[in-house]
Amino acid sequence: MSRRAWLRAGLGVLAGGQVVLGLWILLLPELFWKWPWVSHLPPYNEHLLRDFGGASLALAVVLCAAVAAMERRLVLTALVAYLVSSVAHLLFHARHLEPLSAASAAGFMALLGTAVLLPAVLVWLAGDRSAFHEPDPAGRRPAR
Repeated sequence: MSRRAWLRAGLGVLAGGQVVLGLWILLLPELFWKWPWVSHLPPYNEHLLRDFGGASLALAVVLCAAVAAMERRLVLTALVAYLVSSVAHLLFHARHLEPLSAASAAGFMALLGTAVLLPAVLVWLAGDRSAFHEPDPAGRRPAR
């Protein structure tokens, strides 16, 4: 698979995750709140949860635009926006693991770490400008 294809697939995974998360939180905030990794930090606040769901959907829009356009600046902007959010999320939760069991905390940190690692790898892939050249149907490399 080409760098372009990996980059597009990775962006699609991030966008899909944000769509699912955003819709879940926006439409069913009480159900999202019942998730043990969320509810261990009370109190429940429907307003903030719905705002977070809307922000997740907004990020999904930017990620989907990057998938569709595959324009370098848009891709990098979407990935950096995702990284800012995911790094802040990881740092907050890394300091608030006390109520969780060791196994649950490890799983949660692995999930949040993946949410940082995947876009970081995608930024690295996007660093190669060749990922933004359309492949030649005849198999020839584009002139640089």
